[in-house]
Amino acid sequence: MITDPIADYLTRVRNAIAAKHRLVEIPASNLKKNITKILFEKGYILNYKFEEDNMQGIIKIALKYHPVTKMAAISSLKRVSSPGLRKYVNADELPRVMNGLGIAILSTSQGVITDKEARKLNIGGEVICYVS
Repeated sequence: MITDPIADYLTRVRNAIAAKHRLVEIPASNLKKNITKILFEKGYILNYKFEEDNMQGIIKIALKYHPVTKMAAISSLKRVSSPGLRKYVNADELPRVMNGLGIAILSTSQGVITDKEARKLNIGGEVICYVS
């Protein structure tokens, strides 16, 4: 049993990038699917696919690398809020990752969104992770 499935998700992606894998498979959940969609929309991953099996399903993520330098598009993934210590922010305290070059993923009343979208909507929420 995994006590922190989001940390497991981020660790699997980090490990796949460190090993220069093209594809990583992760057990699915609705929150993980939303995080994957955000990573795809912001250009951090090449593609993704949700596969259903008889249990919880699988997320297949194709990682993105630079064609010449072979550097990964994701340089860092950092879990902020954990089950033991939740990190909530107000609309005026939203974090900036790498001075706006990275993104913070938040779970809000409007769903899972980035810090930039939360600023536009003027809402706060739980900071899930930082991506840069």
